Amino acid sequence: MKAYLVGGAVRDQLLGYPVTERDWLVIGATAEELLALGYRPVGREFPIFLHPVTHEEYALPRAPVMSGDDRLIMEQDLLRRDLTINALAMSPEGELIDPLGGAADLRAGILRHTPAFREDPIRILRLARFAARYAGRGFQVAHETRELVQRMAGNGALSELVPERVWAEIEKAMTEEMPRVFIQTLRELGALGLILPELERLFGVPQPARYHPEIDTGEHSLLALERACDLSPLGEVRFSALVHDVGKGLTPPGEWPRHIGHEARGARLVGALCQRLRVPNRYRRLAEKVARFHTDCHRALELRSTTLLKRLRVLDALRQPQQFEPFLAACEADFRGRPGFESLPYPQADFLRAARNAALTVDAASLAREEKNKAHLTRRIERARIQAIAGIDRRAFLPI
Repeated sequence: MKAYLVGGAVRDQLLGYPVTERDWLVIGATAEELLALGYRPVGREFPIFLHPVTHEEYALPRAPVMSGDDRLIMEQDLLRRDLTINALAMSPEGELIDPLGGAADLRAGILRHTPAFREDPIRILRLARFAARYAGRGFQVAHETRELVQRMAGNGALSELVPERVWAEIEKAMTEEMPRVFIQTLRELGALGLILPELERLFGVPQPARYHPEIDTGEHSLLALERACDLSPLGEVRFSALVHDVGKGLTPPGEWPRHIGHEARGARLVGALCQRLRVPNRYRRLAEKVARFHTDCHRALELRSTTLLKRLRVLDALRQPQQFEPFLAACEADFRGRPGFESLPYPQADFLRAARNAALTVDAASLAREEKNKAHLTRRIERARIQAIAGIDRRAFLPI
C-alpha cells in the first residue's frame, strides 16, 4: 500500500501557497483493507475514506486498470481529473508525477482541460472558479479549452447539472480572490446565461449616466461585487451585492434608462433564482432584502421616522441586530460600485445603525408593566420608538 499526495496540495506547493488540505491516492490496497485499518468511507462518486487520525481524504483509483504497475495506475487516475494543474501527484519519495504537463502550465499561468474534462459539465464552473482564484497571478484559460467549453455549453451540457452542485461552485467562487472573474469567465465561455440568466440579462441594459457613470447594469453588478469583496469576507454579502439589481433586467426597453419598481421585481427574481439552485436560507434571506430595500437604504436620511421603523422591523434589525450588518455592507457595496464613488463616504449606514440603536433604547418591559392592554402597549412601543428615531440629529450624518 502506497499513498500519493495528489491534486490541490501538490498544485499549491508548486505555487508556493500554504497547503491547508491534503488529499491522497492509495495504490495497492482495497476498500476492505482500508476499512480494517479504521478508515471511514465517505462520498458516492468513487471510493473515498477519511484517515482515522488526520481525517484527511484517501481515495482509491477512480477506475479499474489492467496493469498492476503503480506508476501507470497513478497516471491513469490523474488523466481523469479536470485541469492539468490539478492532475499532479507526488510520491512518498518526493517524485513529481505529471503526465499532462500541469507543472509547465502552472509556470505559464494557463488553465487547460484534461482529456476527461468533458465527462462532467460541472467542471466548467470549476474552471471559472480557478480563473477567479488565480487571476491575480495572470492565469488565463487556454484557447483550446475556451473552444471546448463553448461547444459544451452550446450543446446543452449544462442543462442536466444538479442544482446543488451548481450552487456549491457559485458559493465557493464568492470567496475566491476575484469573484468578478468567475462571472466574467462564465460569460465569455457562453455559460452564464445557462446558469444565471437573471445576471446575463443585465449586460447591455443602460442606467442613468448621472447616477451610474458605468451605464451598463451588468458592469455595475460586477463593480458592486468587487466592492463587496473589499467590505466583507462573507459569501452571502458578496452574492447579495452581485444580484441586487437583477430586477432591472425586466424593465421594458421603452422605459430605459429608468428602472421604476426594479426593487420589487428583483426580490421576486432573487427568490426564484434561489429556489431553482437550492440556495441556503441565509443567502436567500439577505439577497432578497438587499434587492428589495437597497434603494431605501441609500435614501435613509430622507425617510420619515415612521418609515425608518417599518424598514428596521422588516429587516429584522431590532430582533437580530447582528444580521443587520451584512445588509448594510451589501448596500454600501452597491453605492460604491460605480466609477468615482469607490471612496466616497456612505453615512447612510451609520445613520441606520443610529436609528436601530435609538429604537432599541425603548424599554418595552417597563411599558408593559404600565400598560396591560396588548393593543395599546403595541402602539405605545411604536410611538416611543418613532420618537427615539426622530430625536436623532440627521445633520450630524451629512458629509461635510
